[in-house]
Amino acid sequence: MASRELGPGERRFSPASIGADAALLVWFVFSLFPLVWMVLLALKTNAEQISTYFAFTPTLENFATVLSEEGERLTSVNFTDAILTSVINCVGAVIVSLVIGIPAAYAAGRWQYRGSNDVMFTILSFRFAPELMVIVPLFVIYNQIGLFDTNVGMIWVLQLVTMPLIVWILRSYFQDMPAELEQAALLDGYTRRRAFVMVALPLVRPGIAAAALLAFIFAWNNYVFPLILTGSQHTPVTVAVTRFLGGGGQAYYNLTAAAALIAALPPLLVALSIQRYLVRGLSFGAVKS
Repeated sequence: MASRELGPGERRFSPASIGADAALLVWFVFSLFPLVWMVLLALKTNAEQISTYFAFTPTLENFATVLSEEGERLTSVNFTDAILTSVINCVGAVIVSLVIGIPAAYAAGRWQYRGSNDVMFTILSFRFAPELMVIVPLFVIYNQIGLFDTNVGMIWVLQLVTMPLIVWILRSYFQDMPAELEQAALLDGYTRRRAFVMVALPLVRPGIAAAALLAFIFAWNNYVFPLILTGSQHTPVTVAVTRFLGGGGQAYYNLTAAAALIAALPPLLVALSIQRYLVRGLSFGAVKS
């Protein structure tokens, strides 16, 4: 007997497909569980924070404590100031990386020469290199030139994290953009600089938004550089979160979870605000005609 053809949306179930779906479900639950547990932990009181029960009386007091003077007393860090410091550092690092990285990516995407791929790999290698390799020399240099525990010092070091990312991402966008568009602009009397500003940049604007967002997230999540190169005056949020693990001689896991959730909000809000450009930027050049 001939088997019936499957209609639109129908699916033939087999032991292999069921096993694959079950494995995917297990992986999904395993990946999502830490986030769910952190949310539950942030809603527990100090007496319930070490319990593993799912039945408890939720409270929002932990979030208020993190942002209040009580949280500052426990950690010696004002969490609101820490968030503002991270915003300043990350936005500054992304701006510096965009100002330098966009022309560099354009040049790398438009002009190929002998050894150009080696140069690009060298730039990317700065992203691959462990931060511990350079943290000690940076610590010594920053103390000598007065950049330790300053926003300027953190912006300068964070652009080492964001610059290679932006150059490599935008390079592919410029490579996928037809060169004939700029050539037509040059024939119309545009200079190379004006063709770059008026023709190339508007076309890769979604890609710039996507690259800037990813760079912002990488800078926001960086922990090693702020841990070593900042003190009590300009503590960023990644370091401030961990202060609740030993504040007042006690580990406040519920406050740490609440602080981590608050710290995750700025990148999330930025991603939602540029979602339209982000989707276009991530798919730009994926399909060529």
